[in-house]
Formats: sequence, structure tokens, C-alpha cells
Amino acid sequence: QAQLVESGGGLVQSGGSMKLSCAVSGYNLDYYAIGWFRQAPGKEREGISCISSADGKIYYTDSVKGRFTISRDNAKNTVYLQMMSLKPEDTAVYYCAAQVTLLVPTTERSYDYWGQGTQVTVSS
Repeated sequence: QAQLVESGGGLVQSGGSMKLSCAVSGYNLDYYAIGWFRQAPGKEREGISCISSADGKIYYTDSVKGRFTISRDNAKNTVYLQMMSLKPEDTAVYYCAAQVTLLVPTTERSYDYWGQGTQVTVSS
């Protein structure tokens, strides 16, 4: 069973950058698609990016396209989310999730394994 731990969150000014990490243990990352989700106060959790296990297919939701970059380092069992040009509306708890699949799942219900989340706050 995979265990996921997010890190790298914190406080940043609008326009700034931040890099989140998702460390996966308990299983070989090669077999997992990884998704990044976020949940802002009073809002539902939304999928913002995911990367497939095998062929590097990537998905971004429209609101982060061109600003966020997802990448994976299977040797380190870690997936990253580089966030640039951050906006106050990016403020949320960010979660990574994992699923053994060849697909690129974009919905919350597609993932079985979740991290505990890391808070990202963007000040205006």
C-alpha cells in the first residue's frame, strides 16, 4: 500500500513561486499515476494536474496551465509540482494522490491513496 507525504507548502507573495514535493513510499512509483489536487476554504477539492505512470502523459486544469509544471523522478520516488506566477486564488491545501493505472486520472474518485496535504497561502 502506497504512502504519500507532501512537503514544500508555506506562504508566498502574489507572483512568487513554490515547489511542492510528493514522496511515495511502500511501492514502486513506476506503477503509479500521480495527481495533484487542491481544496480552498469552502470549496470542493479539485484536480489540478496529473501525470501518468508509463508514458509521461500530463494533464493540467485550465486555471494552472502555463503556470504549474508537474514532473516525476521515479528514482527518488517523488513527484513535484512547480508553481509559478502564484495568485491569491491559488491559496488552498494541496494534496497528492496515487493510483496504479496506465491512465491519467483527473477525478478524486479515481485515486485510492492520498497524502495528508500541505497548505499553500498566496498573499496579495
